[in-house]
Amino acid sequence: MNEKTIKKLIRLVEESDIDALEVSSWGRKIRITRKLSGSSNNGSAIAAQVAPQTAASLPPAPVAQTAPVPAQTDEDKYIAIKSPMVGTFYTAPAPDAKPYVEQNHKIEKGQVVCIVEAMKLMNEIESELAGRIVKICIENAQPVEFGQTLFLVDPAG
Repeated sequence: MNEKTIKKLIRLVEESDIDALEVSSWGRKIRITRKLSGSSNNGSAIAAQVAPQTAASLPPAPVAQTAPVPAQTDEDKYIAIKSPMVGTFYTAPAPDAKPYVEQNHKIEKGQVVCIVEAMKLMNEIESELAGRIVKICIENAQPVEFGQTLFLVDPAG
């Protein structure tokens, strides 16, 4: 992917309401994410990562979006793991299997926390942060919407 294309993708993220964009082309993968800065001007920072991808590698698992939970009592210190797609939420890889995570379970960055089935494909959802699961917000086998909160995580865990 050339620099001109990457700049166009960054502009696309800046000018839209999306938080992340991931594109694969010719064995290369780029992920552009927007993170809100702590400044009072509500600015945002854009980060782009380019990584080689081998032909034998599997497509990457979708990564859950994380966003601060709106301020309420003490929930303002928790981070939401949100659904990256519309589908059906599953807590375990099979009906008789142990759940990936439970309430008060400690998780690591990159750990699979659930599955969202979309169009008969089972998509493992990975956490983008380490911490402790404070709340599981969806019941097993229930439909979820894009951006819906799946878990609340205490990063201080």
